[in-house]
Amino acid sequence: MVVEAPPGLERLPDDFMQRPYEILERFRNAGRVHHVIFPHGADVWLVTGYDDVRQLLSDPRVSKDGERMNEMFARHTGTYVEDEKPDVGFDDELSQHMLNTDPPRHTRLRGLVSKAFTLRRMESFRPRIKQLVEEMLDSFEGRDQVDLVGDYSQPLPIAIICDLLGIPFQDREMFQRWAIELVGAGQDPDVVEAASKSVAEYSNRIIDAKRANPEDDMLSALLRGKDDGDVLTQPELVAMIFLYTVAGHITSQHTLSNGILSLLTHPEEMDKLRADPSLIPAAIDELMRYDGGVGVATFRFSTEEIPIGDVVIPPDQILALSILSAHRDNGRFPDADRLDVNRRPNGVLGFGHGHHFCIGQPLAKIQTEVALNRLLTRFPHLRLAVDQSELKWESSTLLRGLINLPVSVTAPRDLD
Repeated sequence: MVVEAPPGLERLPDDFMQRPYEILERFRNAGRVHHVIFPHGADVWLVTGYDDVRQLLSDPRVSKDGERMNEMFARHTGTYVEDEKPDVGFDDELSQHMLNTDPPRHTRLRGLVSKAFTLRRMESFRPRIKQLVEEMLDSFEGRDQVDLVGDYSQPLPIAIICDLLGIPFQDREMFQRWAIELVGAGQDPDVVEAASKSVAEYSNRIIDAKRANPEDDMLSALLRGKDDGDVLTQPELVAMIFLYTVAGHITSQHTLSNGILSLLTHPEEMDKLRADPSLIPAAIDELMRYDGGVGVATFRFSTEEIPIGDVVIPPDQILALSILSAHRDNGRFPDADRLDVNRRPNGVLGFGHGHHFCIGQPLAKIQTEVALNRLLTRFPHLRLAVDQSELKWESSTLLRGLINLPVSVTAPRDLD
């Protein structure tokens, strides 16, 4: 169904995510904020400049309260029914996570999770990440062509987070299927509902098992709680598993596959990383800036009037803070449309900013670093197997991700 924009509002084209940078540059040059209709029908205020996006990510006049956000989406898409709770397709248990809360509840949840999600624990997991990466790359040997999304960037984050949480190895393919069903663009609502119930039911079972027999994993650490006796409730633990295994893996997937594509289309930059792999950890920020996996920061809404330049955003309006646009703002990143792995882009927003800054950032960076390093090292002839124009992107406005990434991993055949 095509959603028509009311008079005075521009509806973004259906192919927005196939060519976002072209469209976002036009908006950025025309003004700091624009009232628009997204292709899927959401009525939003699109913020495009780096300084405004960064400021609003931590602005006290902006909220992420999940229940109110669901009501607002229902009102803005014409599906709201008075005295009825909006149906968002997900099991209620799955939606009560940190991304859908404001302080003080967010502060409490983050404090409980951060005790288990320490940098030391993430670094100690590096050898296991290397092992998983090598096992996946082993499967490429003897094959001329592979899909770096389906064969690498998609299964790797799921395997890593399942291992970290202590979810049995034999269950990770099931979690991967549920993840695809829950976050894939254009999914059948019945499929989403069934997958959400499966995740909730499984999570409750694994929590009960860890409670009875705790192990040396992050889920067992989350169950222990804080020294003052505060612990996550069962529904909060279920939501946390969803956040990290299902919702959390998708940005890691897109960060890796988008970064690989950027290097494949800039072979001189890829050669720099091959020649000096020590550049890779710092280059991850530049790859995220140039074409990261987050299109728009997770949706927020205004709680009071917010003036931006000569525009005033009214209260109770959905905000679309464009990370893609902010990262191409020449006022913050000179020559922003150029990829430069030697650049040190201070203030990249791919992991958020403020009290919602991604708690899983250390793990995401470690796995991206290892995955890129080993891929480039083991396959020196890596190249696109199709013309770049044939690649397709997910239609989601929230995320920026490839549907597939066909590559050749063997040396080109001698045509003579």
